[in-house]
Amino acid sequence: MRLGPRMSKPIAEPQFARIALVLLAAGRGTRFGAASKLIAPLAGRPVALHAATMLAALPFSHRFAVTGPGTPDLAALGFACFALDPPGAPQARSVTLGVAAAQAAGATAVLIALADMPLVPADHVRALIAAFDGDCIGTTADGVTMPPALFGAAHFAALTALTGDRGGAMRLAGAPIVELDPVLALDIDRPDDLARAEAYLADSAP
Repeated sequence: MRLGPRMSKPIAEPQFARIALVLLAAGRGTRFGAASKLIAPLAGRPVALHAATMLAALPFSHRFAVTGPGTPDLAALGFACFALDPPGAPQARSVTLGVAAAQAAGATAVLIALADMPLVPADHVRALIAAFDGDCIGTTADGVTMPPALFGAAHFAALTALTGDRGGAMRLAGAPIVELDPVLALDIDRPDDLARAEAYLADSAP
């Protein structure tokens, strides 16, 4: 794991206390086709369960998921689930619902992650949390800043006021970053993305 060019301090031990997880799992998947991408099979289980299972194993203070009609059951993994309202609303609505729930639960920071990024490893999440200084920090791959990303309480008001499809990315301008291999940063937007993820998992299987 390499630190990005704006992240210079050494990695410490990750501290999960009072950090809530917000998993965005209500994607419309309009580019994927008729079926929901989140329930599409990937290496024998739905796409969304790859990210959800990895994140559920980490000791966040709370785990929230914003879900839609095409989301597999995440409550069984310990997530408190909120249905996206209205259904099909843009990503910002998912962020506002999840961050509001985290704030109400007393969290002092939130990690926002995407259910359609099935290859992100737990070590990357730990690196983000270990390098977090209480403000914000994001992931970068191929020069693009993206989730998973961490935001401190100073950003909660802005995050719960977001509109549109951009999520919290605009809050990460100039923030520290942790690099992620572009292969592992793959998100499932189209059927060929799913085929690439399947091939990667098959090649990396023991």
